[in-house]
Amino acid sequence: MSTERTRHLSTAEERRETVLRTAIGAFAARGYWGTTTTEVAKAAGISQAYVYRLFPSKESLFVAVVEHCFVQVRGSLERGAAEATGSSPEAVLRSMGDAYARLIVDNDLMLIQLHAQAAAVSEPAVREAVQKGYARVVEYVRGASGGSEDEIQQFFAMGMLCHLIASIGADEVDAPWSRTLAAGVRHY
Repeated sequence: MSTERTRHLSTAEERRETVLRTAIGAFAARGYWGTTTTEVAKAAGISQAYVYRLFPSKESLFVAVVEHCFVQVRGSLERGAAEATGSSPEAVLRSMGDAYARLIVDNDLMLIQLHAQAAAVSEPAVREAVQKGYARVVEYVRGASGGSEDEIQQFFAMGMLCHLIASIGADEVDAPWSRTLAAGVRHY
């Protein structure tokens, strides 16, 4: 008795998602300049030529990764806004900040944001993706929270401080400078 095995072939979109997820880890670990499409292809279990069929260049792959991360950030902020215990700007911003802090426990997402900001300095397509991502997120936070310009700016400044604390491990150092930076900052 023979059993016929059916093989499920991935669609281009499924492969694209696989490559994107794989690329997040690779770019998070080594940044835009330190990651090759060969590494991404190998980790995804496909050929480099197929990576280029899905993404015409390393730059377009990285931009897709950056855009994907901004979608994740927006989703966490939406969840935070929905979970807010009050409707004041302070309550909504606090809840969104808490949701974001839980999101970046996945260090890869935070590292992608840091690498994207660094690459944005010299890579126009990356800069444009980061600008568009922040534009959408800032406008969402403004609309969802009803916060003032100062409150919105403080919200994003605190997020950047979270990135700094996490990326350099400041919350693991017992010193006056690290306690100053980490005071009042939530991490999970």
